[in-house]
Amino acid sequence: MTAATARPDTMLDRLTQGTAAFEADVHWLTDQGLTRPSYLPGWSRAHVVAHVARNADALVNLLTWARTGVETAMYAGPEQRAGEIEDGARLPAQELRADLLEADSRLHQELAALPDEAWGALVRTARGREVPASQVAWMRVREVWVHAVDLGADTTFDAVPRDVCAALIDDVVTAFRARRDFPPVELRAEEADRLWLLGASGGAAVVVTGDVPSLAAYATGRAVPGPLHAAGGGSIPKLPAWL
Repeated sequence: MTAATARPDTMLDRLTQGTAAFEADVHWLTDQGLTRPSYLPGWSRAHVVAHVARNADALVNLLTWARTGVETAMYAGPEQRAGEIEDGARLPAQELRADLLEADSRLHQELAALPDEAWGALVRTARGREVPASQVAWMRVREVWVHAVDLGADTTFDAVPRDVCAALIDDVVTAFRARRDFPPVELRAEEADRLWLLGASGGAAVVVTGDVPSLAAYATGRAVPGPLHAAGGGSIPKLPAWL
């Protein structure tokens, strides 16, 4: 099934920026540095790089589906996905860097070649959600920018474009909608007229104020680059894992 959907040019620009940021961080890490822990529990930086490379290939599968109409899953299954990440993390550093660049190049070529009419084709994410192929651009933007932060190299949320930070918070809002395992939290951006409610509506929300990058970092469970303030001087609630 296909609906009329425009090419997501702005998001593709953000993807180009995020890919460059991630690749630059990987390039400047030493071989030994790649073996050190990332900000993701249980994963080295090499695991993060291998994951981002395999995600590129998984998104190529979705673009192939959109272009051909032949169902092509992102991954064969969770065990295959985990195994490929472990295999990639064990590659020699130069091979791992090359693997990332080659995977990014494959994805770039598929995005550039996708016909206009295919952007509206429905595909299915690894979590089983049907989305138009135009969402692949955002799915990759989210991966490269957030995992650039997870490398713990030079990129922090302060380097992430503000509109990407806002879109990340929107993503978390959708994921946390109607969850009742934490008190509702209202995020208020200091430098923009934006409000977000995390969790189920109803009841008094804890108001957390900060700049957009810091709110995005908090919402996604990453290190916060700037100060956050809870209304009334209270404590800032701990949020459940996002992804």
